[in-house]
Formats: sequence, C-alpha cells, structure tokens
Amino acid sequence: MKITQVRNATIIVEYNNKKFLVDPWLMPKDYMPGFDVAINSETRQPRINLPFEIEKIVDVDAVIITHIHPDHWDEFAEKSINKDIKVFVQSDIDKNYVMSKGFRNVEIILKSGTKYNDITLYKTGTQHGRRETIKPLCDSVGLPYDAMGVILKSENEKTLYIAGDTIWCGEVKEALNEFKPDIIVVNACAATLLNGERIIMNIEDVKNVLDYTKGAKVIASHLDTVSHLSVTREDLNEFKTKNNIDNLLIPNNGETLQF
Repeated sequence: MKITQVRNATIIVEYNNKKFLVDPWLMPKDYMPGFDVAINSETRQPRINLPFEIEKIVDVDAVIITHIHPDHWDEFAEKSINKDIKVFVQSDIDKNYVMSKGFRNVEIILKSGTKYNDITLYKTGTQHGRRETIKPLCDSVGLPYDAMGVILKSENEKTLYIAGDTIWCGEVKEALNEFKPDIIVVNACAATLLNGERIIMNIEDVKNVLDYTKGAKVIASHLDTVSHLSVTREDLNEFKTKNNIDNLLIPNNGETLQF
C-alpha cells in the first residue's frame, strides 16, 4: 500500500495494484473565496498550489468522492478526469450530481460492502460536525450535510480506513470496532464555523483516535489548505514531538507513505 498526500483531503491510494484518487480538489491557489459561514472568510483558498500537474494526479484507476462539498470535488476535477472512469460515491444524491457532469460509471459504496476487483469497499458513518447543530445549518444554505468514511479491505493488504470529514464521534468508534484498521487517515485541520463549531477533527480528536486504536498508524490529512482551518501541520508536529508519538504520520504535500 502507498498513500500519497496531494493537497487538503486529496490523496492517491495505491492498494492491491489499483490506484484510487480520493476527494480531488484540483483548482489553483486562491481560486475561490473563503466560506462566508466560517472563520477566516477573507482568506482565499486553496491556500497553496498542487504539488503535481493535474495530469499526473488523475492518472488513476478509480475515484472516491466522500462528499461533494466544494473543497472535495470541483470543476477542475470534472474537466480533467476521464468520464468513463469508475467513480465511487456515498448516496443517490451524490451519484446523480456526478452523473449530471457527464460521468458514466458511478457506483454507491454500500455499508455491507462493494466489490471492486479483489478489493472490498465499505461505507462508514461520520458526523461532519455535531449533527444536531451542523445539519440544520447545512439545510438552511442548501448544502448537503452528510459525508462518508471508507474502508478498503483485501487479503493482500492491510486494512485502510479513510475516516473522511468527521469529528470524533460514535460513528468513528463503530468503524474502528468493526474493521480494526491497520492504517487510518483522518482529516485534522479543525475547520471551524463562525458559531465556533468544528466540522472535522482537531488535535484532541486525533489523540482520541490514537488512544482508541493503540498501534494503528494514523495519518493526518486535510491540512494547511482551506480558509477556515484552525489547526496546522506545524501544530500537529509539535503535538507529536511533545508527546513522543511514533504512530502519528503527518506527510507533506507530495509525500508518499508506504506500508
């Protein structure tokens, strides 16, 4: 298994001889304004450029979109990804949206498991911020609340858990209990709304994952890119060093980890 941190939540996973592109946000630096419902709305985003040419990033076998928020799927992905490629999504809503952009091979990942060659993908639950607070806010602005996590399992590989856009919550615990993943990718910049609510993990949440799993490798992703971040790669490295944590990995953009 190889995992390449591209930028933000965009990663390339090489798993059992297949290459997956996860959450392609491919627009150039400063292309879009900050989110007006979140902190730092005056900061344009993405804050940094891609580490590779788009052509290299999209040279994959399949795409996984955990949800269709604009920092996980954009017009540059729509234009640059082959319309016949296999695309995995979480729901009928997301499937219909992606198909409306011309993609012809879109499939929903099931909680019970979806086969792709010799790999089984499982949809896992999330809370993209506290459900009772953030879902009504999303509904009021016409933005879907739900995101998914994804498990990748194969006889020939360690089990991988891409937690997706979520805080530490019961749904994450359930995934950890059921699948006991060896490698876990968490989105950890603590993106924060104007009301003070976080919609993805902060350092305390990452610590909870580390404490709960004991021995799994935890990879921190979704860093240093969106306007509304409140935790940086530097913050996480300081936490890792201060607490002498060997199993927390914080790759730079363009870096590849191998397991």
